[in-house]
Amino acid sequence: MNTLFDKIWDAHTIETMAGGSCVLYIDRQYIHEVTSPQAFEGLRARGMQVFRPEQITASPDHNIPTKNQHLPVEDPLSAQQLSTLEENCEEFGINIFKVGTPKNGIIHVMGPETGMTQPGMTIVCGDSHTSTHGALGCVAFGIGTSEVEMVLTSQCVLQSKPKTMRINVNGALHPNVCSKDVILYIISKLGTDGGTGYFIEFAGSTIRSLSMEARMTICNMSIEMGARGGMIAPDETTFTYIKGREFAPQGEAWEKALGEWKLLKSDADAVFDQEITFDAADIFPMITYGTNPGMGISINDSLPKVSEIEESSRPSFLKSLEYMGFQDGEKLIGKAIDYVFVGSCTNGRIEDLRAFADYVKGKQKAEGVIAWIVPGSKPVEKQAIEEGIKDTLEAAGFELRQPGCSACLAMNDDKIPAGKYCVATSNRNFEGRQGPDSRTLLAGPLVAAAAAITGVITDPNNL
Repeated sequence: MNTLFDKIWDAHTIETMAGGSCVLYIDRQYIHEVTSPQAFEGLRARGMQVFRPEQITASPDHNIPTKNQHLPVEDPLSAQQLSTLEENCEEFGINIFKVGTPKNGIIHVMGPETGMTQPGMTIVCGDSHTSTHGALGCVAFGIGTSEVEMVLTSQCVLQSKPKTMRINVNGALHPNVCSKDVILYIISKLGTDGGTGYFIEFAGSTIRSLSMEARMTICNMSIEMGARGGMIAPDETTFTYIKGREFAPQGEAWEKALGEWKLLKSDADAVFDQEITFDAADIFPMITYGTNPGMGISINDSLPKVSEIEESSRPSFLKSLEYMGFQDGEKLIGKAIDYVFVGSCTNGRIEDLRAFADYVKGKQKAEGVIAWIVPGSKPVEKQAIEEGIKDTLEAAGFELRQPGCSACLAMNDDKIPAGKYCVATSNRNFEGRQGPDSRTLLAGPLVAAAAAITGVITDPNNL
C-alpha cells in the first residue's frame, strides 16, 4: 500500500528523529556557483572534508554568459563566483564541468543527459528546480546553503517527510499543446500554494504519453505550485532514455539496475493524502498574464475580472496587473511583445529547440523582436548544430546562443530591460525576475515561436 515516494524515501531514511524529522541519505548532490560558496567556507571553518566527493557533481550555469564563453567573464561578481566554484572543486576533489567544456550545462539538464540521474535515487541541489530530476523516478528537491554543507560533510540531510499527492492527467492533448501548457494549466487551477506540504506524483495516460524531456518540464515546475517536488514513475520511456548514457550502468550492472527500476511504482492500492484528476481535453496553449506562475490562462481566453477574484486576493491581483500593464477582463491575443526567450532548465532541451525550429522554419522573425534561443547544455548545442537546427534558426532571423541559465533570471548578461515584455519558456514570472521592472509572460516553445514570428501574442494554431 505504499506510494512510489514512500518507497524511495523510506529506503533512504537512516533514522527518524524525535519530532518526526528524518536523516535522509542522499545518492547524488549537484552544485553550482551561486549556492555553494558559503557551504565550502563552512567546511573550512570546521576543518571538515567532503565525505563522498564522488557523489557530488558541479556545473556552473547561473552566472555564465551565453556569448563569447571563450573570453574572460566581464562582470566581476560573476567572475568571482565562477572562479570560486572551480577552486572549491579542485580543493575538495569534486568533479566539475567547467564553462565551455563538452559536458557543461544547466545542472538540471546536465544531470539527466549524462546518465548521472537515475531512478530510485535521492537527489539534492541548492536550487529549487532540482525537482526536474523527479521525472526519472527520483525523490529530488532543492535545499538551502546550510543543507548543502550538511550533505557535503555527511552525504545526509535532515528533512521532514512531506505528504503525498497524485495528480492524474488523462486523454489526448490537442494540437500544439505541449507539456509546458499542461503544467501551467494545472498551476492555474491549483494556485501557487496548491501543492504546499506535498510531494507530487504525476500520473495518467497523458503523462505516460509524454517524452522524457517533456516529463522533466512537468516536474521542473511542480514547485511553482508550492510542492516540495514532483516525480513520475519510471517506465520503458525512462529506461530507453537512460540506456547507453555515459554514467548509466553498463552490461550486467544495467540488467541488475533495470530489474530494480521496474519495481519503482506506486502500489495499486496505495493511498495518497490527496488525489486530483484533470482531462487533457480541457488544456489549450497557455500563457501567464501576472506576476506568479499561477496567473495563467488559455491563450484565447480573457483575463479574469476583478469581481471574479476573491476579495482578499484583489489587492495583489490589481497590483500585478498594474505592474504588467494589463486590464482585467481583456484578452492578450494581439498584444505586442519585445523579447522572446527559449531556454532554461524548463525548456532548454533539444526537444524544445526542435519544436521551436520546426515552427519557425520557412518564416521570418518579426522586426523589432529580440529573441534569445539558448540551449540548456553543450551537448544540446552540439546536437542543435548537427541536426541543422542552428541553420533553420539563422535562416528565419534567429541566433543560437551558447548554453547557460541565461534570461531565466537576472544573474548574467541576458536581462530584459525595464517595461519590456518577454515571452519566456522559463519557470518564473515574478517582478524583476528577468531584470528590474521587466515583464514576463510564461509559455511553451510553440507560443514563444508564434510570438517571435508575429511580434504579438498569437495562438500557435492560427499560423
